[in-house]
Amino acid sequence: MTSLSSITRSLPLVLLLSLLPSAAALALQVTGLKNPAGFIVDPASGAYFIANENGGPSDRDNNGFITKLDENGKIVKLKFIAGGVGVTLHAPKGLAVLGTTLYVSDIDKVRRFDIHTGRSLGEIDLSAFKVDFLTGLATDGAGVLYIADTGANTIYKVDTGHLSQPTVLVKDAALEGPHGLAVNPSTGALVAVSWNKGKILEIAKDGAVKVLFANSFFNARFGNLAGVDFDAFGNMYVSDFSQGKVVRIDSDFRIQTIAEFLTTPASVAIDRKNHLIMISYLSGNAAELNGLGRERKR
Repeated sequence: MTSLSSITRSLPLVLLLSLLPSAAALALQVTGLKNPAGFIVDPASGAYFIANENGGPSDRDNNGFITKLDENGKIVKLKFIAGGVGVTLHAPKGLAVLGTTLYVSDIDKVRRFDIHTGRSLGEIDLSAFKVDFLTGLATDGAGVLYIADTGANTIYKVDTGHLSQPTVLVKDAALEGPHGLAVNPSTGALVAVSWNKGKILEIAKDGAVKVLFANSFFNARFGNLAGVDFDAFGNMYVSDFSQGKVVRIDSDFRIQTIAEFLTTPASVAIDRKNHLIMISYLSGNAAELNGLGRERKR
């Protein structure tokens, strides 16, 4: 783990040139991880959490773990939550925070943990559904949790504030393997990115699917899309796992590649308070936090 001092020599050149407006901007790399698949910030405490698969994405080996960083990006505990140490955790991927609960997708389960202590709080009951391969999680800021099932082309919805049972928001082949999920803070719209076909989709409250971006015969712009999030100004960020890049899409749907030549960017998340982008590199066993400058929607 490096300090907050300059580490620009270890960061991808294109990432730095695209994101950092000056040498004073934050550039922090976290190393020593094991197949990091998810990255999130707790908006209340400022702490960061990274999900480590520590093996294959479907391996039920109970050795996955969650790394905790403090608000300055320093590792508090590499294995803050560790499979086989009082909890079950195989290959964690998606992360979400609601209040003092950290939600973690883990193959076919969504596990809950106390965000301060790491204590297990049980699981979301998905037994009523034929769950296949869970990936991205997202919240709407009002207690609703969305869960992507890449293998089943399904997005589930859970109102955690009212302790309601999960429901299917949408099950549709048009989702093409939904992977990353995010709620636009400006509009409240749920967005999903497709692993199978490189689509970016908007999901209405009634489950209707609207295609925002899709590849065409003449333009294969996107590959396997893994993560999506929004900054405080409504700009969308999408990580492309197979093409090794991150793009920014503004509210007028203009696309800009802000980072490329990256090693398996598995997730992208935004710390909206501090205007930072967080990226985990699955096969690179590392993650990064970088300043976004002040790019606003126009």
